[in-house]
Amino acid sequence: MPEVHAQFAREWIEFVDPANPKEIFKCDLTWLTSNWTCLFGNGCKGLDADKPDSGCCSDGAYYSSSEDEERVTRAAARLTPDIWENYSVSRKGKTLRISEIGLDKERKTKKVNGNCIFMNQKGFSGGYGCALHTLAQKENVHHVETKPDVCWQLPIRRSFEERIVGDNKISVTVIGEYERLAWGEGGADFDWYCTSNSEAHIGKEPVYLSNAYELIKLMGTQAYKVLKEICDARMEARRQASPKLLPLLQIHPATLAAQKNS
Repeated sequence: MPEVHAQFAREWIEFVDPANPKEIFKCDLTWLTSNWTCLFGNGCKGLDADKPDSGCCSDGAYYSSSEDEERVTRAAARLTPDIWENYSVSRKGKTLRISEIGLDKERKTKKVNGNCIFMNQKGFSGGYGCALHTLAQKENVHHVETKPDVCWQLPIRRSFEERIVGDNKISVTVIGEYERLAWGEGGADFDWYCTSNSEAHIGKEPVYLSNAYELIKLMGTQAYKVLKEICDARMEARRQASPKLLPLLQIHPATLAAQKNS
């Protein structure tokens, strides 16, 4: 199925952060109530057509901060050869070497054989996919605790704006879809991308529920509770609405396309 056109109408909601009345959340309801789900290993065609099994792991992950890199390094130090294919490659003596400088001069996870150093290939006895994800499962923690920020946040995008109201500056945290356009010029080079492709909009739950843990990590518990109440109400309105009113609710076009083809 083809991807939907990126620039479509969206429904946004704003509310004051319950934990900080000086900050506002601006959330994309069209995305958060969509049926997107991750297809890695189950139909994902990958960003690079030459490496479909690599999913979105065909390049190293850029760290969001030094704290992010430190957390990932601590997790990597707990990896063992039985669950990490590149265990020996990651070491020079007793020194762990998992990072490098990317093309834009920012620090990122190293690439090995054309993929992120943490990517276990199909056929590896310790399991296919991200070794850090496997580590989280082994330690019985959420992968938010082990993977780079960009990896666990995708395809949710958190960005920040500043709004001037009179003499006051208000911080606005935007929670939306990490669509192709958000990647800049590089996004146009992806051979396949999931958030706008109806093939990936087959989840059993909407994003605000399936990715609740990640959203709580990005927003805080109190703000997520407000968001969930809003999304719950919107989903109920969608169920109760007549066909003539449904276009007013701005359902994600990839979700609509998937429903029509189901």
